[in-house]
Amino acid sequence: MRCLIPILCLILFAPLGLSGQNLLPPIYNYRVFEYNAAGQNWGLSVNAHGELFGANDKGLLHFNGEEWVLNKLPNATIIRSVASVDDKIYTGSYEEFGYWKKNRTGVFEYTSLTQLITDHTFTNEEFWQIIPYGDKIAFRSFSTLYLYEEDSINIINPEFVVTNIAAVDNKILVASKSDRLYELVENKLQPIDTGSDLESFTIISMAPFQDGFIIGTQLNGAFLYRMGELEPFDEKINQLLKQHQLNKILAISSNEIAFGTIKNGIYLYNTKKKSIKNLNRATGLQNNTVLSMAKFDNQIWAGLENGIDRIDIESPISYFTDYSGSLGTTHDLVHTDSITYLGSNTGIYYLNNDFLNFINGSQGHVWDLEIIDNDIMAGHNTATFSLDESRLKKISQIAGGYQFVRVPESSATFLQGTYTGVAKYKRDNDNNWSISEINGIDFPVKQLCFEDARTLWAAHPYKGLFRFKLDENLTSVVEKKEFGSEVIPNIYQVKLYEIKNQIIIQSDGIWYKYDPIIAELSTFDEFKPYNQKSIMYADGEHFWFIDNGASKEITYTDLKGQTISINEGQLSERLVPDMERVIRKNDSIYLLTLSDGFAQINLAKLQRNLANTHIPSPKLSFFKDMEQAHTVRDSAFEISYPNSSDIGMQFSVPSLIKPRYYYELAGPMNKEGYSDHGTLSFQNLPHGEYTMSVSSVSMDNKKSTPTKLVFEIAPPWYLSTLSIMAYLLALVGIILLVRMYNRQKLKKKHETLKIKLEREQDERMAKLEKEKLEKEIRGKQNELARTTMSVAKKNELILELKDLMLVNKDAFPNKSRYRSLTKKLDSSINEDEDWKQFEMNFKELHNDYFENLLKQYPKLTPKDLKLCAYLKMNLSTKEIVPLMAITVRGVEIHRYRLRKKLGIDSSQNLSSFLIKFK
Repeated sequence: MRCLIPILCLILFAPLGLSGQNLLPPIYNYRVFEYNAAGQNWGLSVNAHGELFGANDKGLLHFNGEEWVLNKLPNATIIRSVASVDDKIYTGSYEEFGYWKKNRTGVFEYTSLTQLITDHTFTNEEFWQIIPYGDKIAFRSFSTLYLYEEDSINIINPEFVVTNIAAVDNKILVASKSDRLYELVENKLQPIDTGSDLESFTIISMAPFQDGFIIGTQLNGAFLYRMGELEPFDEKINQLLKQHQLNKILAISSNEIAFGTIKNGIYLYNTKKKSIKNLNRATGLQNNTVLSMAKFDNQIWAGLENGIDRIDIESPISYFTDYSGSLGTTHDLVHTDSITYLGSNTGIYYLNNDFLNFINGSQGHVWDLEIIDNDIMAGHNTATFSLDESRLKKISQIAGGYQFVRVPESSATFLQGTYTGVAKYKRDNDNNWSISEINGIDFPVKQLCFEDARTLWAAHPYKGLFRFKLDENLTSVVEKKEFGSEVIPNIYQVKLYEIKNQIIIQSDGIWYKYDPIIAELSTFDEFKPYNQKSIMYADGEHFWFIDNGASKEITYTDLKGQTISINEGQLSERLVPDMERVIRKNDSIYLLTLSDGFAQINLAKLQRNLANTHIPSPKLSFFKDMEQAHTVRDSAFEISYPNSSDIGMQFSVPSLIKPRYYYELAGPMNKEGYSDHGTLSFQNLPHGEYTMSVSSVSMDNKKSTPTKLVFEIAPPWYLSTLSIMAYLLALVGIILLVRMYNRQKLKKKHETLKIKLEREQDERMAKLEKEKLEKEIRGKQNELARTTMSVAKKNELILELKDLMLVNKDAFPNKSRYRSLTKKLDSSINEDEDWKQFEMNFKELHNDYFENLLKQYPKLTPKDLKLCAYLKMNLSTKEIVPLMAITVRGVEIHRYRLRKKLGIDSSQNLSSFLIKFK
């Protein structure tokens, strides 16, 4: 039983090794579906601008930093080799080699060189290497060398199988299979004395290095040949190369070499430090078979069995990545001596000697790792543990330890925010812990800060900010204050920090500080430039912020003028939202939690790189409109208006990995902004001249010298010069026509007005004539009436005298005198004369009246007409009597008879009828 106890302890506390790897540079994978070609890339070459060219199974692959383009050979054969020389890209394939060159629109066109060969027939040859040296280009198949110079080709026919060639000091070295090494001198092969070490070895790769060159064999490792001596590489690296089958060699610097293998990716070997780093499928490469490699600046391009990878070997940011998924998401980490501890959602791990080890018993979600004196405290989902190297000890059953803070003025008392409130930890002299929970705090607390030894600030994980006064023993809350929306703009997701003995709060992206003298929060002006950024690390002198927006930009500052911004795509993509945390490893090294491991940032190296790195200006790759691609040139582009509805252009900076761009479009329409890619398009721009300025943006947001592009959108046809001239002529014509029209209109208006005036004059004259006539008629009517009435009065008076004389007849003694007087009275009543005068006046007023009556009523007598005339004048019976010299009875009888002749019944007024009759 005694023997079993130590065995059980070893089982319980022994760490589980998960993986072994170094901190590695960033690796960027370009998958087959991204570049849309075949998986195998047999050769890679980079030109002076940093553009990549790949010898792919489907053709020549070109990457300008923004876009992949596949260029196929006329015979569509596999391209086995590629070399960029000046502005030409040489390729070799099956029984074919030649070069590619961009045409005026930026498209690569192929020119074959095999037509220069005479008196030679290919025998199933494929060209696996292209090496420029001096003014020549060497093309290698397994059986022959072809040397191209000034439009001529020399053919070298070795008597052995050629497995590799290399250019060293403008000389061509030629390797034979299972034989020896040769040098090409004046088109003749001369053997190189390397001793017997290379006999029966197959040389598959060679590269210049230091003052000699490296010789790589297929199964027997690598050798360095210099000063006439052949020396094998260190046994440690050679064993790996033998085991995993060396395939390609690339000299990176004077001390560093990249070895590409068939079975295990790339080995980065430092000849000075004897250090080895392995990049393989487990550490980020797409697969382990390396078919080709190329270098540009501090980047390695690797052509793999299935895909292409890009490695930034001098990046100040390196990564530890757990590709197995066992680690999970890293939430916190600490570093002690040479060991880094990681707390993740799956447990606690430690990294020692490049191996990641799991600590048994720690499985579960880890929120917090803190170094407390010589112990590491782990706030866990289920409890709180102390950690001594790899030994785990549970010290508290309280679930969900978020954060440890030391109580001011105390070396052995700590508080911890938990799922259920705040826990108090006190350690005695025997290193034993006593734990209790503070009364009065019964909600989750994620962040804690002390204002003083008795005043505690606490932030809820989701909603709320609180300030507590504690009793002397830190056991209970004696005063509580909650800050609501009237004090801070947003009570959700409040963040709390203690910086330089000040309580600092972030709410809704805005920074505030608490003033204990006036007991109020006010904006924290020192952090104003960092609004909308969260703190990942702060020690009073060094600060790390992360942008809360989509960019996830990381900013380091000392608040004394030194500020560095980091925009690194891979880093931003792997951060854990709201769980970003930085720890300081030493003066210049910082560690950052990631979703699948952690990153190490070498701040000093980053500062050097940014200070010494030239930011290249973007290069115009193409310019096209709706219908066509334009010639890539420095002069201005002109675009017809119909083709201007969609304008596209592409700028690229191949030397930068995933560069950002800043562009400004100036012209009739102005636009500006940042872009994560160099392909820009604009729709429906107004016509006119534009200047496009594009700058590449470095990691720290500095801009390069802008590349400027001038283009002009021609006006639409209806705004062209001829059209404008036509418009002017038309305008002049219209003006003349308008003037003529206005003149005609004015003339017509004058005529119309004249006619109107004449008409009005005539109407006025007619009216005056009418009024005059009416006046005359009224006068005649009045005269007729007066005359008629005068006659009537006269006749009435005569009749009265006659009647009076008749009554007094007997009073006249002289009868003859009586008769004479009576005759005179009768003669005074001259009815015919009176009627003629009346008739004449009546006819002047009522022309054709009698004719119309007779025409309609022909039976009317002259006496009837006379009565009709009197009735038309609206004379009464009494007034008619003296005019007709008859009695009233006689007039009424005559009226009755007239009514009969006119056919008028008794209901109709006779006078009204005759008055209305025309």
